[in-house]
Amino acid sequence: MQVSLRSRARKTALWGGTLILAAIYSGSAIREYLADHYSQKSDLASLQRAVRLQPANAKYRDRFGRYLSMVQESPEAATESYKAAVELNPYVAAYWLDLAAGYELLGNSGGQKAALEHAINADPRRPEVAWEAANFYVVHGETQQALRELRTAIQGGPALRAASLQLCWRVEPDVDIILRDAIPPVPDVYLSFLQLLISKKETAGAAKVWQELARLGRPIERASVFNYISYLISQQEIVQARLVWQQATGLWGMPAYQPSPANLVVNGDFSLDVLNGGFDWLYQRSTSIALALDPTQAHTGQRSLSIIFDGPGIKDAGIRQFIAVEANTAYQFSANFKAEDMEGAGGPQFAIRDAFGSRTYFSSEELKGADFWKPVRGAFTTGTDTKLVVLEVDRVPAWSPIRGKLWIDGVRLAKANS
Repeated sequence: MQVSLRSRARKTALWGGTLILAAIYSGSAIREYLADHYSQKSDLASLQRAVRLQPANAKYRDRFGRYLSMVQESPEAATESYKAAVELNPYVAAYWLDLAAGYELLGNSGGQKAALEHAINADPRRPEVAWEAANFYVVHGETQQALRELRTAIQGGPALRAASLQLCWRVEPDVDIILRDAIPPVPDVYLSFLQLLISKKETAGAAKVWQELARLGRPIERASVFNYISYLISQQEIVQARLVWQQATGLWGMPAYQPSPANLVVNGDFSLDVLNGGFDWLYQRSTSIALALDPTQAHTGQRSLSIIFDGPGIKDAGIRQFIAVEANTAYQFSANFKAEDMEGAGGPQFAIRDAFGSRTYFSSEELKGADFWKPVRGAFTTGTDTKLVVLEVDRVPAWSPIRGKLWIDGVRLAKANS
């Protein structure tokens, strides 16, 4: 249908209508702009203006309620403003959370619970909503509901994870129940829960969490595995420590880091990178000692470990390895070394000790005076309760000055006659 504009009256009416619509739109835009401007301020008069200018805007009602609650300390008035916000827009979880907080201040637990449930329905995956709901359920003794919401909070990311796991343990210190009801099958979450249990020395519970983590079949962060094995060694839980090492190296695709009956020393020829954790070589950095893998010097493989000593105050070379052994069992040790320009009284020595006692099972000759690859051998029998030994390179006498360079290679420990 075409509108004729020939008539001046029709033209005037059309332009008039257009101007009216433009004025209405401009007025609405100006009101919205002014309302938003006033809502950003933190004084009562400005917030009241924002509400008057846009009475149907839930956001301004909510901000006004927060002012009434936090500044004027008037929970009754704040709650009324929050109620107006959720009536205007019931789909924003934050408004329901504010209303729940208002009811809490008024001691209205029924209203608080209803508001929290509305918040969950509005945004069931939001961690902050789940966290607030979980705390409410905890206070009111509703443990199962609390764990359900804590699962959501934990799954939402690292921001609330630590606090949520702590709360899980406080309300239900049962690893099986927490694993079932609150822990999603996510490696990072399992690792966080494992760390919590380690901090509380819950060794049996930590083992259950590790088993669930290993069952996922995904590679696990090395630092966390090293920390767990270090904890297990400190608790003398050697069987579990060995199991963790076996499973972890399998998940990493690194089976070569496993000991074998022919050689209980892991990476004894230094052909692999030194992991500095678990049952591989462990090292400590020092200004007086430099450790490096040297491809220019090798005896049994493609490279050796070079140790450069340069200074006083040296107790050992800063390199060691924990080795699981059996009690009342005979073992044979062997290695090869090469030394250059070694100066100082005594010298470095291989030493094998009980990891949990003061007993030294083996001390080698001084590793010096050999500009060629020289073998070192020895034998010992473990004690009645020995289950873990530590292999080190000591400086004897300890703490005295020493300078020079040492290479070691082909380090081996095995049962006698194996």
